Order: sequence, then structure tokens, then C-alpha cells
Amino acid sequence: MNKPTQQERLEGGLLGLLIGDALGVPYEFHEASKIPAAEFIEFQPPSGFKRSHHVVPPGTWSDDGAQALCLLTSLLDCGQFDADDFGKRLVSWYDEGYMAVDNVVFDIGITTGKAIRALRKNVPALEAGAVDVHENGNGSLMRVLPLVLFHSGSDTELVRIAQLQSQVTHAHLRSQVCCALYCLWARRIFNDAANPWNDAVLTLRTIYTNSPQELEELEWSIRPDEAPVGRGSGYVVDCLRSARMALEAGGYESVVLAAILLGNDTDTTACVAGGIAGIRDGISAIPERWKSMLRGQDIIAPLLQRLVAYHKT
Repeated sequence: MNKPTQQERLEGGLLGLLIGDALGVPYEFHEASKIPAAEFIEFQPPSGFKRSHHVVPPGTWSDDGAQALCLLTSLLDCGQFDADDFGKRLVSWYDEGYMAVDNVVFDIGITTGKAIRALRKNVPALEAGAVDVHENGNGSLMRVLPLVLFHSGSDTELVRIAQLQSQVTHAHLRSQVCCALYCLWARRIFNDAANPWNDAVLTLRTIYTNSPQELEELEWSIRPDEAPVGRGSGYVVDCLRSARMALEAGGYESVVLAAILLGNDTDTTACVAGGIAGIRDGISAIPERWKSMLRGQDIIAPLLQRLVAYHKT
């Protein structure tokens, strides 16, 4: 098989993220034993399944996708990461449904909600996020992939910005380091590295040589050398592990189905894993039925055009 082109990886990453999110929405909050068999998992769950967010039309992305699009649009408009601009867009999403399908906001994490309410009170973006160790949900990890699709600078700079974007809502170092590692992993998959995870871990260890607190989080909380075993929960470390585990299932379709079969935070696990799988496999690997049924095409199309054009300049 031919390897995906840069454009196919860009499109695959963004669509892979959004479709994974939308596919997981109806199954959110259900434990693994309650999830239908893989062959029955679609935007529209099988008859008799008690769908989460039952008033939301099938094929609709959630807060995960909307916040990722907020980040991407901010990057494209500003030409770089601007924390305050990004923060304003999160507030617009929260208040007006900016980057949400039909401008309807139907899901938001507790920690993210606190940060956005602080932003509404004009707290500077890099001071709004929660620093408590108990507020290490996956709310910043789920949206960070557009940074990889946009950024072309050094690994050190990518790590720095990944941490800053997390800091806006999830300021604890554990969340920041998870975002940094995920971005390095995604970059290596984008560049078709032979061993992307191990390469990313080694690079991050080098970058953190003089950052003992970040290094401690990497080695003792994330434990990147352990086998990827996850439960599909909303905890940021488990989400990253779950995405790694799902990625071993095969092609894009198998990856997002494996993520959803873990149960619990199905939309975010499938979003985080789906974005990586989309980069790895390219847009053509995503089933046509999901691409055609994904809602919000009017939002996605111009952003993809801008993203592809940005890399051609």
C-alpha cells in the first residue's frame, strides 16, 4: 500500500478525530459490558440501546471536536499559539456554540467549565486552568491534535506549546506532560517513524533533562515504558493509555471501535485514538459511510482548505 501523502494525513487526522468523537457520543457513560458488539457500533446505535445524549442527532461531534476546532481556528487566524485568543474562543463555544454543530453545546467537563467561567471574568488564559492533582481529566488531551497538524517548528517548541494549551484549562503538570507526549507521538506517526511511541518518549526525556517535575510526572505517573492497558476512563493518563491500546487493533475503523468497546468516556477515547489513526492511515482509510454522515461539513471544509493551504505556503 502507498503511504498517505501529507494532505491525506492532515485530512485524516482532523476527520479521524471528529468522527471518532461523534461515533462515541451515543455510547458515553456506559460500562464496557453494556456496549454493543463492534459490528453494531454506528452513529445510530442498535434498537433498544439506551443512547446517551439522546436528543443529539447521530453524527454530531461533542465538546471534544468543538474545542479542537477552536484551537485549529485560533492557530490559523493568529499564525501561532495565542493563549488568550484560544481562551476567548473557548468562551465563545461555551456561550454561543462556536464550532459546535448547530451551535448547540451539550457536553462539558467539570474542570473545563471552571476554567471557562474564570476566563469569562477576564482571568488571563494561562492562569485560568486548574492546578489540583485531582483535576487531571482528559479535557486538554482531547483537543490538542490540531497543534500537530499545524506546527512545523522544533520538538522542544511543540512540547512547550502543547503544555501551554493544556494550561488554559488543565494546568497540572500531569495533563501538560500527557499533551506533550501525545503530540510528539502524533508527529512521529505523521512522519512515518519506525517506532513512534518509543521515539517520542526518548525525545521527551531529553527535553525534560533539566525539568525534574515534568520528568517525574512522565516516569512515575504516565509510566510510558509499561504496556498500554486502559479502561476508557476520563483520567488523562488512562485516556492516553487507552488510545495506545486501541491503536493496536488495526486500521482506522478497528481502532475507533476498539476505543468505544472500552466503554466509559467513549467519545474522548475514540477522538484521541481516532485522530492518531487518521494521521497514520490517511483520509481514504476512514469509511465513506462515516465521512458522509458526519454533520457540520460546512464548518470542516473551509478549515481543512486553510490547513492544507497553510502547509503549501
